Amino acid sequence: MEIKITTQQMLKILQVVSWIIFIGLCIDAGGIVFNVVCTFAISPLYTSNFWKEADLSALYRYDPGYFVVIALLMVIVAVLKALLFYLIIKLFINKRLNLSRPFSFEIKQLLLNISWLILGIGLFSHSGREYAEWLSKRGVKMPDPQSMRLDGADVWLFMAVILFVVAQVIKRGIEIQRENDLTI
Repeated sequence: MEIKITTQQMLKILQVVSWIIFIGLCIDAGGIVFNVVCTFAISPLYTSNFWKEADLSALYRYDPGYFVVIALLMVIVAVLKALLFYLIIKLFINKRLNLSRPFSFEIKQLLLNISWLILGIGLFSHSGREYAEWLSKRGVKMPDPQSMRLDGADVWLFMAVILFVVAQVIKRGIEIQRENDLTI
């Protein structure tokens, strides 16, 4: 017996998965912000287990200003990731988007917005990783970029380029669709 999943069912599954990822990313971003606030408002002890596996205590002891820069980059990347999934969820919820006519201005605009967010994630991740490497060369013991959630910048940048190309293809599809509508 073969089970066949329809496109509608797959879209529902993807919507649920997107919600789960979005909630996780919001918790991640909120956790980082919470730990930054606790570090400065309550005690620098929060830097030893900053968020998940990242130990930024050596960085904080070296210079709290450098700590703020790394923490800010971590917050920016986490918030951009959450915003990315917010836009994806918005795609499912927004009733103005007609998936039966995928060549629409709304889809193109959504893809461009997602592309810009992904580009930002890639650039801020790259900057954070480079900054952490620079600090390591200065003798500061830094956690690996993965534990700081600053890894994979090359993948994010590659994905941004792909989505920019897809957005341009959709833009061309809109032009062709408009020309066809005018000739009928």
